[in-house]
Amino acid sequence: MTDMTDNTGRPDGSGQADGRTRRHTAGAFDIRNFIGGLIGIYGIILVLMGLFGEQSLDKTGGVNANLWAGLIMLVGAAAFMVWARLRPIVVPDHVDAYDDDPTRPAPKRRTGGH
Repeated sequence: MTDMTDNTGRPDGSGQADGRTRRHTAGAFDIRNFIGGLIGIYGIILVLMGLFGEQSLDKTGGVNANLWAGLIMLVGAAAFMVWARLRPIVVPDHVDAYDDDPTRPAPKRRTGGH
């Protein structure tokens, strides 16, 4: 007699003892991580320029524009990263292949010859 259970002892093979299946998420490849990372890098550069670079306060009306823009960009980058962490993109485990659809704009297959 063969055993029809997995290592959790569940006959359905779900892999988890409570019956939930493991979700596969986009993780580091989520576009929000890339956007947040790029905005964060630019934010760090602007903060450093605002602290150590030429501030040109006469051109900006007495406001350190690089510093404030950099801080706002860092907050935006953090928001993107938190959003990606709290609401991850779930990648489907299996996607059925579509049959050739005649309404799809693709080149027609030739039936013979060259």
